[in-house]
Amino acid sequence: MEASILLALAGGLGLFLFGMKLMSEGIEKAAGDKLRKILEMFTSNRFMGMIVGIIFTGIVQSSSACTVMVVSFVNSGLMNLYQAAGVIFGANIGTTVTSQLVSFNLSEVAPVFLLAGVLAVMFAKNENIKKVGEVVLGFGVLFMGLTGMSDAMAGLRESPKIVEILGSLENQFLAVLVGFVLTAIIQSSSVTVSIVLLMASQGLLALPITMFIVLGCNIGSCVSALLASLAGKKDAKRAAMIHFLFNVIGSAIVFVILIVAGSGIVDIIRDISGQNAGRFVANAHTIIKVFQVIILFPFSNWIVKLTYLLIPGEDVKVGYRANFQLKYIGEKVVFNPATAVVEGIKELERMASLASENLNRAMNALITLDEEDIEEVYRVEENINFLNKAITDYLVKINQTALPIEDQKSIGALFHVANDIERIGDHAENMADSARQRRENGVKFSREAQHEMGDMLEMVNKIVQYSIDMFAKGNEEHVHDIMQLEEAVDEKERELQRAHVERLTKNECSPEAGMIFSDVVSALERIADHATNIAFSILENEPGLEE
Repeated sequence: MEASILLALAGGLGLFLFGMKLMSEGIEKAAGDKLRKILEMFTSNRFMGMIVGIIFTGIVQSSSACTVMVVSFVNSGLMNLYQAAGVIFGANIGTTVTSQLVSFNLSEVAPVFLLAGVLAVMFAKNENIKKVGEVVLGFGVLFMGLTGMSDAMAGLRESPKIVEILGSLENQFLAVLVGFVLTAIIQSSSVTVSIVLLMASQGLLALPITMFIVLGCNIGSCVSALLASLAGKKDAKRAAMIHFLFNVIGSAIVFVILIVAGSGIVDIIRDISGQNAGRFVANAHTIIKVFQVIILFPFSNWIVKLTYLLIPGEDVKVGYRANFQLKYIGEKVVFNPATAVVEGIKELERMASLASENLNRAMNALITLDEEDIEEVYRVEENINFLNKAITDYLVKINQTALPIEDQKSIGALFHVANDIERIGDHAENMADSARQRRENGVKFSREAQHEMGDMLEMVNKIVQYSIDMFAKGNEEHVHDIMQLEEAVDEKERELQRAHVERLTKNECSPEAGMIFSDVVSALERIADHATNIAFSILENEPGLEE
């Protein structure tokens, strides 16, 4: 008898977990990019960050998803630790939404959500409607799982052994430990609090002890972020540590208050909850979290500083001399589908900056014939080639994951951007070849030719910088400048080619110098085309320019 009850309980738990995952992932796919942009835009101060954290977690139904995303943001340099602290505090309040929903017994309408979700997923052709259908389906599965668990727990009341074991749970420290272990295993405080809520509703757990189990659940919820940060950089580990310190310190304070206050707090929450055991657990969870935020929010800066003491040191700076390392993606980065494209864009921005710097280094070497500059151009070009392959492999990998819909649309453009940046690097390498040719063969440029190339390089530098800014930050302020500059560079190239032919006919330059000059201005014109492609990659249905 007990075995069949436990199997039913396990089945209900499985449905609950699957429903929670389906609902959370569906929301992230349907609105993940919008939620991410909200996180980026409204976290300039801690209070706004906290509000956003509450809303974000309340929608996604997972504080783990929110905190792991925050860890990923910090790791990518999109958010600093002080901003992260506010979001993490808010996420701890937002996670109580699930237990509040569970406490209102919605199991009777679960089949309606289940059917609506299945119909949307199976028959809808619009991707957004399908993703919303997944959310609705997840909601229905979640409450069907709750029904299964609730029925199984009703059967557990008939087992004297189970009632005796659960009824004997009076040690507060043991209760905290139980909550911590369960949450660490299940990886969701929302699920474990919901289980506690159901057990209390069935009279299997005394109300006072449920508050201590909830405290353990709060601490156990930190495990996901801590695990996600292990492969990350120092600041990612510190962001996860903020979450951990908040829950440990906050739970310790509440633990002492509960011990000292005795049954007074239990009576107050019971009265607020209308003597409903399920509502009691949900309200206790919310009150504990809100109280923790109120008392710890003024000390959030101190908590951030404490993380620097617990996790000292800085990450090794990564540049093109650092043995070809990735900075925003790769082994030392937290992977999160909701931020994967953002991190890819940051890595492409870094690659583009290296290519831009290398272009100027190559042009300088072409004029000065500095051997060290020439060698450095080749070393950086090797790094750019490494980044191109590594980023392309990463884009292939994330394209196979459950990305937000808007991010899925942008993946194709990122492949083209990586290729355009790599081609800019190739042109810089060709200029280094020309510099070496000049150096070895004693080829001389006239002052007029040097001045003309310098003028054209200045125009190309401007269009490259505008394009990188437009691609990486979505800043369309210079969109018309880019179009005008691209036309101006085309005209400049034609003008310089004509001037070059005139100098050749007048024997004012050698054929070898003329060939190098012609190749360089043609390369600069093509670089402007590649830069324009990069800029317009963020605009839908914008025709790219051919090489």
